[in-house]
Amino acid sequence: MSDAGRHRLGCVFNEVPELYDRMRPTYPDELFADLASIAGIDDGSHVLEVGCGTGQATRSLAALGCSVTAVDPGPAMVAIARQRLAHLPAVHIENATFEQWDDHGMSFDALVAAASWHWVEPALGWPKAHKVVRPDGWMALLGHVVVRRRGEPEVYAETADLHEEFSPGNPDWGNPPLEDEVRATDSGWGPDIDPGSWFGETIVRWYPTVQWLDGNGFADLLRTNSPYLRLETSTREPLLEAIAERIRTRMGDRAARRYLTVMRIGQRAA
Repeated sequence: MSDAGRHRLGCVFNEVPELYDRMRPTYPDELFADLASIAGIDDGSHVLEVGCGTGQATRSLAALGCSVTAVDPGPAMVAIARQRLAHLPAVHIENATFEQWDDHGMSFDALVAAASWHWVEPALGWPKAHKVVRPDGWMALLGHVVVRRRGEPEVYAETADLHEEFSPGNPDWGNPPLEDEVRATDSGWGPDIDPGSWFGETIVRWYPTVQWLDGNGFADLLRTNSPYLRLETSTREPLLEAIAERIRTRMGDRAARRYLTVMRIGQRAA
């Protein structure tokens, strides 16, 4: 993907900031407790968050007692984050891509990117991360992997015909992987992510989470996902209405969105 394409796609969430803030899954407290323990984050630490969105992870970082500088390219997302976190004086939020952000010579004990690092241009992002993280500092990539369990009704399986009807041949559709298959990817920085020589080996931790949603709620969640935001409105909205109706009629108006929330954390290389 080109730099311009990556930036353009990464900014689609700015179109639905309120919905994103309301529907996107948050991160478990256990994850941040592990992050603080591994990286030694305390009330004297300074953390950089790349891609803060509307501030879901930012709130949890601030709760560790550290000061947080957060960067996000979406002005509408930043506006909500600033509103939500205005009561936290140790949080400073800037509107910029990480690649273009001016670090003013600052350095940080840790860099955290929650469901955002894949929008950063690797050739620029990794060396810049190495530059702003202090020696012996840490980098942590957080994310949610949608998974399924054997024998459990799953929305993608129940709506495959609808996806094909409204957006035929779309390579983004397909069943989520099984939970056990995802747990097997317990090393490295993630699929197709290579930090080169900038950061070392990772510690990987998994945290099972689930959202239970009715048909309308599930459709709203999908309205915050990039594969659906990329569709023309004339395609997206009829598809999502059909998915909501399928959940109501075939799944008792209650569907699980299962995740393996993951933290991959490693130290800055010398």
